[in-house]
Amino acid sequence: MATRGVVREWHDDEGWGVVDAPEVPGGCWVSFAHVAVAGYRSLRPGQQVALEWEAGEQDGFGYRARRVWPWEAKPAEPGPPGPGSAYTSTLTIEREESPDPLDPGFP
Repeated sequence: MATRGVVREWHDDEGWGVVDAPEVPGGCWVSFAHVAVAGYRSLRPGQQVALEWEAGEQDGFGYRARRVWPWEAKPAEPGPPGPGSAYTSTLTIEREESPDPLDPGFP
């Protein structure tokens, strides 16, 4: 069961933050991997969220999130990455081959 919390801080550049709720004194550590929203996983300070948590030491906090999502929404279910999902890229490398087998750049 989720409890209502408020995002104290969120670091998009590092992918983590802290949520405060009466059930997690001192705050609950949250990773972007636990944010159950579609698309880019991010929170904003002051945002009300639903929080599922567990007791356990994490970066100086006595609690860590199992799942977090905006209070007014339903949690997004994780799915396989696909076209258009975040963090997808491709790389193509082409090089010219030398016709001379004595050339050090020859494959």
